[in-house]
Amino acid sequence: MAIPLLREEVEIPEGVAVELEGDEVVVRGPKGELRKRLSYPGVRLYKQDGRVVVEARFPRKRQSAMVGTYVSHLRNMIKGVTRGFVYRMKVVYSHFPITVRVQGREIVVENFLGEKVPRKTEIFGNCTVRVSGQEITVEGINKEEVGQTAARIEQLTRVKKRDPRVFQDGIYLVERDGSPV
Repeated sequence: MAIPLLREEVEIPEGVAVELEGDEVVVRGPKGELRKRLSYPGVRLYKQDGRVVVEARFPRKRQSAMVGTYVSHLRNMIKGVTRGFVYRMKVVYSHFPITVRVQGREIVVENFLGEKVPRKTEIFGNCTVRVSGQEITVEGINKEEVGQTAARIEQLTRVKKRDPRVFQDGIYLVERDGSPV
């Protein structure tokens, strides 16, 4: 049996402003501003009584999924502009001491498995990366950018052509937004 109306609501907390400009959602808060384009046929967004309402009339399977996706995006955007996202990573080595530093908008990893040429990757989006000893902290208001930066750092030190049970050197994600991985 078809559901006539699928409706989800997202509460807008105090100190956060949400604006709907066509297909684009703009969320402003104490930590900054986030913009995201949310457009899918049959899914509608509007504001009502201090809430953002996401609804689909007679939704098909994909539209039902998109309603949940939109709600998750909105909650992540609100959390980002109020509290932000923090990912913690740990530098692990047993063979050669790894040196990690931030150089402008790049992360440079030196002496990974004794390599002479340093490995580099770009910091994605508008994130800040701090290195203190063997711990790397990636912070930002956009969850996607913070996660992508952490993934790039982890991929940078992936061990290839060696036994991963022996060579466990690398940079690994240990904490994602306050909860261990």
